[in-house]
Amino acid sequence: MKQIDLETGMPDISSAMSRLNNQIYAVRATGVRECKIIHGYGSSGKGGAIKSACLMELRGYKRRGIIKEFCPGEKFGPFSEEGRRMTAAMPTLNRDRDWGRSNDGITVILFR
Repeated sequence: MKQIDLETGMPDISSAMSRLNNQIYAVRATGVRECKIIHGYGSSGKGGAIKSACLMELRGYKRRGIIKEFCPGEKFGPFSEEGRRMTAAMPTLNRDRDWGRSNDGITVILFR
């Protein structure tokens, strides 16, 4: 699965969102249907600012039709509605190493 890494280099929120925007369009242009965003969870253990900003951006991408669906890592598994929707659309996702592991540092997206 293609990955977008927003964590490496410990960027500020603005830089991470710029990287996300550039990479979303670059990955989408390759024709892949799914992608994993690595945003980390923040050093405080309460949820990172980059993760929050990333999820907000993804809501906008979904609203605009750029992506079909997204699922935060903590819900990426068989016990959440979001996880089940993802695998209904792309059955091979349940083979991903993060499936069912409640990884707060990632988000999986599906492109249209």
